[in-house]
Amino acid sequence: MKILITAAQFSSDISGIQRHALNLVRCLLKQAAISQVHLVVAPWQLRLVDEAGLKSTTRLTIHAAEMSRGVLSRNLWYYRRLPELVERVQPQIVHLSYPVPVNRSAISPPMVLSLHDLYPIEIPGNFGFPKVIFNRAILRQCLRSVQAIACVSETTLQRMKQYTPRAARKALRIYNCVELDDTCAERSPIPHWSGEPFLLSVSQHRKNKNVSLLIHVMHRLLRASPRIPSNLKLIVIGIPGPETHRIHRLVSELQLNEHVVFLRGLAEPELQWCYRHCEVLVAPSKTEGFGLPVAEALLAGCRVVCSDIPAFREIDEEHCQFVRLGADAEQRFTDAIIASLDRPPAPPLSFPHFSSEALGADYVNLYRELSPDSVHVPGHPVLEPVQMQAPERSSL
Repeated sequence: MKILITAAQFSSDISGIQRHALNLVRCLLKQAAISQVHLVVAPWQLRLVDEAGLKSTTRLTIHAAEMSRGVLSRNLWYYRRLPELVERVQPQIVHLSYPVPVNRSAISPPMVLSLHDLYPIEIPGNFGFPKVIFNRAILRQCLRSVQAIACVSETTLQRMKQYTPRAARKALRIYNCVELDDTCAERSPIPHWSGEPFLLSVSQHRKNKNVSLLIHVMHRLLRASPRIPSNLKLIVIGIPGPETHRIHRLVSELQLNEHVVFLRGLAEPELQWCYRHCEVLVAPSKTEGFGLPVAEALLAGCRVVCSDIPAFREIDEEHCQFVRLGADAEQRFTDAIIASLDRPPAPPLSFPHFSSEALGADYVNLYRELSPDSVHVPGHPVLEPVQMQAPERSSL
C-alpha cells in the first residue's frame, strides 16, 4: 500500500500535530503491508523531519509543499494543489494529519482524517473572533469530505458524537502513538540552569491549556509553603498562541520573571531531558483531545499532577494526582503539588496499546476497510467498519 500523509502547518517548531504526523509515519513504516509513505510538509518543517531521523529509509518520500506561512496560502495549497500531488503520487489512501480544506471532487483515493479535538466548536476562545469562524467552517467541511475519521482518543470520539453526530458515524478511535524515547540530551536545554528544581508544563499558549492558572499556582507555591525551595522554577514548553501576551503580562505582574522560563522548539532528546529531571509534570488543562505530555511523563517515570478531565483519566487513572477545576482550583493544585513532592517518583510505566506496532496495525486495517486492494494484518483484530459515502470524482 502507498500512503500519502499531509502535515504542512504554520509552525517551524515541533507541536502536537506535527509529532502525531511523524509518529504516524513511524507506525506505518513498521508494517510490511505499507510499501511507500509520502509525507507532505511545509518548507520550514524540513528541519523537523531531519531531527526525527526519518530520512534513512527508501520507503519514505518527503514532499515540500510550495506555500507561504499565511493562512490563505496554506489553505489554498490544500484545496488546489493537494489534488495535483495526489494525481502524481497515486496513493491508495490520503491521510490528513489535521483538518484542512478539502476539494473532495478532485481527489479519487479514500481520505482519512486524524482528529485530535473539536476545539473550534468546544472552546472557541482558543482561536478568538473572527478566526474561530473560519476554523469551525474548515473543520466541518473536512469532516464531511473524508471517508473515515481516526479519533486520537475515546474522549474525542465521544465529543464527536456530541457535537457532530452525523460525522461521528464514520469515526473510530485509534490512539496517539506514545513510546519512550531512549535518546536523552546530555545537557540541560534550560538557559543558565545550574541544578535548580523545576516544575514542567508542556503547553501551547492556548486557552484550554490553562497556563494562567499554573502561573498563579506557582506564585502561591513560592509564597505559601516553607517546604518549597526559593529557587524553584516553572518551565513552560510550547509554541506561542492567542494567550501568549496575557501569560507574559501575568508573569510580570506577579514578579515571577526569575522563576518562569518559556521554551519552544525543543528536539526530542531535550524534551526527554526535561521529563527525566523535573520534579512534577503539571497539566491543568480545561479540556484535551488526548494529553500527550501526561502519557509521556508517565512513561518517563515523572510525578504527574493534572486536572480531572476525561482525556487524562483515559490515559491512566492510577498514577496521576487528579485535581478538580473550578473554585479554589489554585489552592487545590498548590496542595497537590506539595503532596506530590513528598512522594517518591513512580517507576516508568508502559503503554503497549499506544505502541507504534499496535497502532500501525490498526491503521493498516482501517485502510483495508477503505481500499479493496489492501491487506489485513495477520494476528491483529479487524476494526469496526466505518460508514462511508462514495467519493465524488472528476477528471483533472
